[in-house]
Amino acid sequence: MSRPASEAEYLARLVPDSVRGVSRRTLLRGALGAGTLLAAPTLLSACGGGGDGGTTGAAKGTVTVGSNQSDAVPKAAIQAVMDAFQKANAGLTAKVNTIDHNSFQENINNYLQGSPDDVWMWFAGYRMRFFASKGLAGDVSDVWKDLSGAGMSDALKKSSTGDDGKQYFVPSTYYPWAMFYRKSVFEQHGYTEPKTLDEFKTLGTQMKKDGLVPIAFGDKDGWPAMGTFDQLNLRVNGYDFHVSLMAGKEAWNGDKVKKVFDTWAGLLEYHQPDSLGRTWQEAAQALQQKKAGTYLLGSFVAQQFAKGAEQEDLTFFNFPEIDSTIGADAIEAPIDGYMMAKRPKNEAGAKKLLGYVGSAAAQNIVVKADPSVIATNDQADKAAYTSLQKKSVEFVSQAKSIAQFMDRDTRPDFASTVMIPAIQSFLKNPKDIDGLVNNIEKQKKSIFAS
Repeated sequence: MSRPASEAEYLARLVPDSVRGVSRRTLLRGALGAGTLLAAPTLLSACGGGGDGGTTGAAKGTVTVGSNQSDAVPKAAIQAVMDAFQKANAGLTAKVNTIDHNSFQENINNYLQGSPDDVWMWFAGYRMRFFASKGLAGDVSDVWKDLSGAGMSDALKKSSTGDDGKQYFVPSTYYPWAMFYRKSVFEQHGYTEPKTLDEFKTLGTQMKKDGLVPIAFGDKDGWPAMGTFDQLNLRVNGYDFHVSLMAGKEAWNGDKVKKVFDTWAGLLEYHQPDSLGRTWQEAAQALQQKKAGTYLLGSFVAQQFAKGAEQEDLTFFNFPEIDSTIGADAIEAPIDGYMMAKRPKNEAGAKKLLGYVGSAAAQNIVVKADPSVIATNDQADKAAYTSLQKKSVEFVSQAKSIAQFMDRDTRPDFASTVMIPAIQSFLKNPKDIDGLVNNIEKQKKSIFAS
């Protein structure tokens, strides 16, 4: 696969072919599994607001927005966008209902089947199409009539399209996953960026001698360690195998997956210990405080660094090569954005808001307030990007293959009910890999057959 010649081509590759081909019937049948996942009373049911304005006519009244951006920096960025939207649209008010990120993810099914907000934040990829196919998202194809040709590429439109050919998603930002570090720490100790796993292990050993934790690590919330699995699988087995595995088409108890966990087990000595009791934010503080040498995470790690000199001290390198025949040109760069409820209380207002968040004007506000992300609208002001944002754009443009993330590239019920506990079990006991993968494969067969 050749390198993408443009940002549009990069965005087109974000949806794996093996996942894109999953049929509507399969997704609808799979909804039964996702429904049982969130049987507990939802934490989100109170989010739905009594917006007025109706579903026809001029947009006016209140639009409610369900947000999973609960950390301080992105929360402020979202509010800044909503404030600007209100200023530009007299008679419209945007009310943001912010829920803890993990609670939002875990209760999303009940939320959407209850009284969801008019608009809610979500992701491109499998999980967007999954809920669209369940009939839990509103058709925003008419919003795309204005976005197309106004900075939003055909590739982005494709990434926002459900299995029925209609659009259900409006992209806002994207960000890469990589190995982040502080320039000043590397300069202080004379470290160089490793290109291979052996070089990284050598670096990790030296970091330990220098009193640093080689890899900051926190998996209290379950999902961060998925990123480590993804990187290792992309390096050990390649992009095609990875997306096929995520689509349920490969055996989890085969030698290829065993090798991934075996490789990971050999790296745990470099990881920050007691990871299951630490959030990603707490792990990021180890990097910020110069107690850790590197951190594998998305560029949103920058949210834990002060703007200005401290963020300028943050940079990254690609996850090292493990197999020279596979290389290191496959990365992850997820897309975040907005969807609309199936039956919003204020449909006209919701669509007006969705058109705005997809605009260059709105995204200029987001990327300025949160320099850890990149705008999807190609008319956004990239000249104002920080060095980290500029490097992120260059990084993803040079990749040959781009995945989203495990919990976006596979079935949500499989990611949440199988992979989170399985990976955490591995972190507790990395010695029983055979038992681990056999259990994953057994559960996978049951879920993907439903």
